[in-house]
Amino acid sequence: MTPAERVAWLRGEITRHNEAYFIHDTPNIPDADYDVLVRELRMLEAEYPELRDADSVSEQVGARDATLFQEVVHAEAMLSLDNVFDAHELRQWVGRVAKGLGEDVETLSFAIEPKIDGLALSITYVNGALYQAATRGDGQVGEDVSENVRTIRNVPARLPGVAGGRLEVRGEVFLARDDFHELNRRQRAQGAKEFANPRNAAAGSLRQKDPRVSAQRPLSFLAYQLVDVAGTLTFSKYLDTIRQLVDWGFLTAHETRLEVGADAMVARSDWYEVHRHDFRYDIDGVVIKIDDLAQRERLGFTSRAPRWAIARKFPPEERTTRLLAIEVSIGRTGRATPFAVLEPVVVAGSIVSLATLHNQDQVAAKDVRPGDLVIVRKAGDVIPEVVSAVVEPGRRRAKKWTFPTKCPDCGQPLERSDDESDTYCVNPACPAQLLQQIVHFASRGALDIEGLGEQRVAQLIAEGLVSDVADLFSLRVEDLAVLEGLGELSATSLVREIEKAKSTPLSRVLVGLGVRHVGPVAARELATRFRSYAALARAPLEELEALDGVGPVIAQSVYQYCREAESRERIARFVTAGLSLIEPEGGRVLEATLEGKAVVVTGSLEGYSRDEAEAAIVARGGTSPGSVSKKTYCVVVGEAPGASKLIRAEELGTPRVGASEFEALLRTGTWTSTLA
Repeated sequence: MTPAERVAWLRGEITRHNEAYFIHDTPNIPDADYDVLVRELRMLEAEYPELRDADSVSEQVGARDATLFQEVVHAEAMLSLDNVFDAHELRQWVGRVAKGLGEDVETLSFAIEPKIDGLALSITYVNGALYQAATRGDGQVGEDVSENVRTIRNVPARLPGVAGGRLEVRGEVFLARDDFHELNRRQRAQGAKEFANPRNAAAGSLRQKDPRVSAQRPLSFLAYQLVDVAGTLTFSKYLDTIRQLVDWGFLTAHETRLEVGADAMVARSDWYEVHRHDFRYDIDGVVIKIDDLAQRERLGFTSRAPRWAIARKFPPEERTTRLLAIEVSIGRTGRATPFAVLEPVVVAGSIVSLATLHNQDQVAAKDVRPGDLVIVRKAGDVIPEVVSAVVEPGRRRAKKWTFPTKCPDCGQPLERSDDESDTYCVNPACPAQLLQQIVHFASRGALDIEGLGEQRVAQLIAEGLVSDVADLFSLRVEDLAVLEGLGELSATSLVREIEKAKSTPLSRVLVGLGVRHVGPVAARELATRFRSYAALARAPLEELEALDGVGPVIAQSVYQYCREAESRERIARFVTAGLSLIEPEGGRVLEATLEGKAVVVTGSLEGYSRDEAEAAIVARGGTSPGSVSKKTYCVVVGEAPGASKLIRAEELGTPRVGASEFEALLRTGTWTSTLA
């Protein structure tokens, strides 16, 4: 393909994606992949000036809106922002700004604010009253969505204290994460199509012909710019305009900070990247603006963007890649989980080649097939997921994928109950189940046996040294020392770790056994009440059901487990090996650093599953409830946290502790710093 052909192809693709994003509110590809296309086009246009075109899509802000609503010409163009993608490019921009102003980079003042992923909107007020609201459109002309905007609860109908003039308040219409999930829950209940993401949902909700539909959607508006069309106001600093917006009743980003100098500004933008999941709404970057309005005037604009502002895009959490195959993995309970084998792609800063597809129904609903171009999302979660297939006009797709009827590891039938969405391998001797059972048994939330990761356990199974968790306590140094990658020193250390695990409290042994439905809280309740496994095994079903935090489902599962022949044989071997199977007085061997304290965990913590994190808190005397209340000691914030918990913690003044502080919290009962 010649440069001219490539430029033509890129312009066609970008135009197609612009129409999908700005007009139909159904983007075909993630923003990151769109950015790659635009950057390549601009590079080619710079390298081959003869291919430049004043009307090229590389110079356009957006796309002209569809004709669902009347057109509105903006009093002042709603321009886009140029993008940078790392600290190095950000410093290069600062250098250009400083040179343009003739200033030292360390004397400049910057406002740093989140780049919210919503729908740009301009709201016009005349003599203090809401007059008109319009979408950005192509930057010059947007759509009149005034009646729909009037239904947004946090948009003031009148600006207090303003009696004259014409003002435009600009910002983003968005759906908070919790509101988005609730909206999709309602869509499912009504049998309607679910929205792919909060941005699409917000755009679709705002651009409704019937304002009553918009009124039923939980839209919010965040303001970040004040345009004084008539020149009736006097401000010298950008942050003064933000304070004025707050005084008028607008929501603004309270995380916005003023930093002086390039170093402080870059550090603050780094902070946003670390805490990108701490917000109640989605952000895909950070916006840096010169605070001094006079300096902005001196810097001016390019044809499409201001020179005094820049957007630093974060590593993309959604990317497109090719789906090579769909396979099935078997977990410790026999659950069969379909997963995607992908062409490797960098998502959120790490290489992704595998992604979950959750279950049989999800594969069918998403209709993804081997060979498809698919969108992959990480969004801070430990396990990436396939979101959907990308429409490729003219490409022939493979046949629909069907769920296998036999276990890929043992060849036995896979079964699905009528009332469950999951499919299971029901063969208790399945080697895949055995592997995951032993890994779970040795994990932090259970017996915490250092050195027994998945690879080591797989090696022990392959060598015929273990076929049940009870076999771990029969391992000898001489058996292990001859294995590849171990040696006598490592073998001795592993046997020592296994020996130490024999004194593990009963509550954590119950977690490690993987009794169905029994998590850390229920295990703690059972162990505290009965104190020994022998007493628990003798307990009648009625007594188990009567326990707080247990109930009939867990009780039935425990009752059945204790009476199964395989379980009884395993416990007998534990006793012979010297496991205590006792819950000590006070319920723990570890120091009670969190005695009587409620610690809420939201989001994922590196090195811990949710059950393991809760078990670690419980083992130190604390509790780990699922909601924030006045009694909550602190909230530990991991990746992709729940917005409702963060908002509730902020309302109550509950300390929010970063994931990096979790180990210190367990060890000492306190932390060194809280999240802003």
